[in-house]
Amino acid sequence: MNYKLLFLVSLLLFPTVSLPLVYFSSNVNGASRNEDFYFGVTFGGNTTSEAKLLIDKVKGYTNLFVINNWDLALNETALTEICDCAVDAGMNIMVYFGFVFFDISFLYPRWQDLFAEAGIEPFHTPWLINASDRWGEKFLGAYVLDEPGGKQLDKGHYSGYTTRYSGANQTTFTNVADYSEAARLFVRGVGSYYVQRLNNASYYRSIPNSTGKVIPVFTADNALYWFDYLAGYDTVFAEFGWNHNEAQHIALCRGAANVQDKQWGAIITWASNDPPYLASGSQMLQQMNTAYYSGAKYLIVFNYPQLNPYGALTDEHFAAMETFWNRIHSFPGNIVEKVTGEVAMVLPKDYGWGMRQADDKIWGLWPADDLSPSIGEKIATLISEYGLKLDIIYDDPQFNYTEKYAKIYYWNSSNSLFISSMPIIMPSNALYATLLTVAVTVICIPFYVITKRKNGENLKNLSHQ
Repeated sequence: MNYKLLFLVSLLLFPTVSLPLVYFSSNVNGASRNEDFYFGVTFGGNTTSEAKLLIDKVKGYTNLFVINNWDLALNETALTEICDCAVDAGMNIMVYFGFVFFDISFLYPRWQDLFAEAGIEPFHTPWLINASDRWGEKFLGAYVLDEPGGKQLDKGHYSGYTTRYSGANQTTFTNVADYSEAARLFVRGVGSYYVQRLNNASYYRSIPNSTGKVIPVFTADNALYWFDYLAGYDTVFAEFGWNHNEAQHIALCRGAANVQDKQWGAIITWASNDPPYLASGSQMLQQMNTAYYSGAKYLIVFNYPQLNPYGALTDEHFAAMETFWNRIHSFPGNIVEKVTGEVAMVLPKDYGWGMRQADDKIWGLWPADDLSPSIGEKIATLISEYGLKLDIIYDDPQFNYTEKYAKIYYWNSSNSLFISSMPIIMPSNALYATLLTVAVTVICIPFYVITKRKNGENLKNLSHQ
């Protein structure tokens, strides 16, 4: 046998096999870098002792703590103490604000008196400005308002209130002519309602405008994700709950984030409005897996009300969270294939139909129209065919989405626009293992044969001596 030739062949085959292996390994690990993934819980309790108890419980298998309590957002001392405790435990922090004080001098005198009588100090602006100095990158930003899209559909106004503080009726959407006007008013209202005051340097009297510090802004929602992002949110969390179609919510939220170059996440919320509210531990684990492998950057478990010392979460939920955390940080669990949006369903511009159920409203102002049934059927068909690979986006000329998808379906066409003949390929664990086996086999067998042959020749020579 020509061993030199065998050795040469093995050298030639080495890069042929190993380079794809390195490529796939790099791509998969790059797509699944857990240091860029945030997983945690909300805290809805009222005291620092309750917060510290929850932090001690989850700090070993989470890296995000969301302070989600109206009263704490008005108590500077308690809020700062809880944030210190979470950061000292190695966690990142995010704080919910139902509203943000900017400059109390701009308020009517009677409102200034009311705040003074209630003992409320308008500390929000300096607190937010100093947050990044105090906690650095551990302070992720502000969770501002909640469910603006869902409230718009359910209440007819993104604030969730049908009356103003003065007692007068909300008039923002009175006499709205069409869907486009409703979209414009929603985006403008939500955007100016604190969002752009925190993250837009060009916005008058914003924190970035006066200090140069941008405060990332988050919210959770169950509808109208596209328009939340247009209003200025940096990240929106798709809500998993109430038996809603999770694949559809992912498609809507991830699609909006993808086209508008934003981030997205998911929040696991109530399964029903009746105690014990949350899904079982096994169901919650499945929801975690779905969100993670769909590419969510943030995953939060909603933990309210305080049904026990830790909130609404029980031992089975904590066990599910720990199992999930260990799985995504183990090998090969941390390189399991993730799903991306490869196919897009394009909706009409400014079409604010909620899509949570067949009779959902449009912008909270109109009933479902003649387009709604056909759009709903097409979405159901595409989810059945493509599953979590589907994104749902809007036909908006300010965004070029055709280069982001291999295949595009439009609401008004039965045919798809085929963009690319080369779909995105993600390696599975089986492929990774196969490539590794082939590489080891190709590289090791020739050396084994050569070594064995030489040993045989040496033994033969010794026998003749």
